[in-house]
Amino acid sequence: MKLWTKRIFGISGAALLTFGVLSFSCSRTKVQGSAATAYAESKSQMIPADSLKIVEALQDSFRAISDGLLPSVVEVDVTETKTVQTMDPFEDFRKFFFGMPGFEEEDEKSDDKDKKKGNTREYETKGLGSGVIVRRTGKTLYVLTNNHVAGAATKISIKLNDEREFEGKLIGADARMDIALVSFESDDKTIPVAALGDSDKVRQGDICFAMGAPLGYSQSVTQGIVSAKGRSGSGIGNINDFIQTDAAINQGNSGGPLVNIYGEVIGINTWIASQSGGSQGLGFSIPINNIKNAIDSFITNGKIVYGWLGVSLMPVTKDYKDALGVGEKEGALVSQVFINSPAQKGGMRPGDYITSVDGHKVKDLEQVQREVGKLEAGKVVLFKVIRNEVETELSVKIEERSEKVSSDNGKLWPGFMVAPITDEAKKQFELEDSVKGVIVANVLAKSPAASLRLQVGDVITAVNGKSVKNLKDFYAEISKVERSVNFDIYSNGGTITTGTYKF
Repeated sequence: MKLWTKRIFGISGAALLTFGVLSFSCSRTKVQGSAATAYAESKSQMIPADSLKIVEALQDSFRAISDGLLPSVVEVDVTETKTVQTMDPFEDFRKFFFGMPGFEEEDEKSDDKDKKKGNTREYETKGLGSGVIVRRTGKTLYVLTNNHVAGAATKISIKLNDEREFEGKLIGADARMDIALVSFESDDKTIPVAALGDSDKVRQGDICFAMGAPLGYSQSVTQGIVSAKGRSGSGIGNINDFIQTDAAINQGNSGGPLVNIYGEVIGINTWIASQSGGSQGLGFSIPINNIKNAIDSFITNGKIVYGWLGVSLMPVTKDYKDALGVGEKEGALVSQVFINSPAQKGGMRPGDYITSVDGHKVKDLEQVQREVGKLEAGKVVLFKVIRNEVETELSVKIEERSEKVSSDNGKLWPGFMVAPITDEAKKQFELEDSVKGVIVANVLAKSPAASLRLQVGDVITAVNGKSVKNLKDFYAEISKVERSVNFDIYSNGGTITTGTYKF
């Protein structure tokens, strides 16, 4: 993390209101041999007293929020040890021209051959971020920050607002949510713990404050409003929805709190959208409600334990919604289901359109991922899905997510996604108007579909001999498959039947 030392000076519109607008009463004095010179004699207050009281009350509120929260906001200084490949040009020269018999054999016998050959080198990098104290247990205080701040650190130092420094210890980190929990020890019981708010109650236009150490300037406070809610993090590989704010956030603010007017933490500042690398009024914070359970999980397990449903989801366009007959309802489409997963055991099928998880309406696949991810393993959860234009309720017992199982394409049924045949698709794949079915959109390696040699662009016209004319027909037939399956594929005016895949 590079620390920039550029200083930016300015006064915001709010500051101008706070200080007031001054007007000067001037008199002119004639000085021999010079032009008239004006001197400031007195000033008058242009803001009415009643109005000034309102602004002063607002300023007092901002001061109180800053005074109350900043003792809980910390600077997180980290050291990372990295290993890089190096070259020894003299060694390479000797080996190339003289052969050096026996050199390789000696290296093989070495317990540390990389160091003997000089192929690697370790070096340390320094970084800086922010954090907020969110819990105390006895002498242990816990600091919430970002994974990209402290997740790979070999040394961590926590600096309080009174300049005291403590050695930090990484308790747990998670890349999918980009959060980390760090602890330090202190006998000082006066070190305050920040209050966590309810980010579900945050509304667009709410006043908020970003706190932290931007560009290394610790204990900084910026003020703005909540610009938007529910911003997707899929573009940066993050499963969170984000609170967007125009409160200035810069490098070094990562991990610091976003605070409401009640002095409560409503988010953790994480990233900015910028063309210059500096604040352009597009800052994004992880809603604190997304993180509350993770704090307990880090302390108990050292990691976040995600719930696992066992499906592959896809977003849906209007074409998909029209073809599935779900109208304008928000949700996410189950394109594939893992064999023997909680979803399959609970009766979920490819083509189900999820609209609700555990009583919470969902608007997209990212929200389904978040809702399922925070569910505890062993919990039986009610899912509402639309199947064949009929709303159905399914009870599914959630299991713990395993990276090994969830990445096994061989268990993912049917192992490909399909798309409706639109006018655009007809032009792209040169299909006649008479061709009916669905188009194979992608095929996962080592999946059942890959075993059947399906390819992107294939048009499926039948499943197990049953004709399919559109997405709704295709998913209706796929949901009936139990022991084996084959597909009819349209090709150059004719039909080819695939081999049979047996479960």
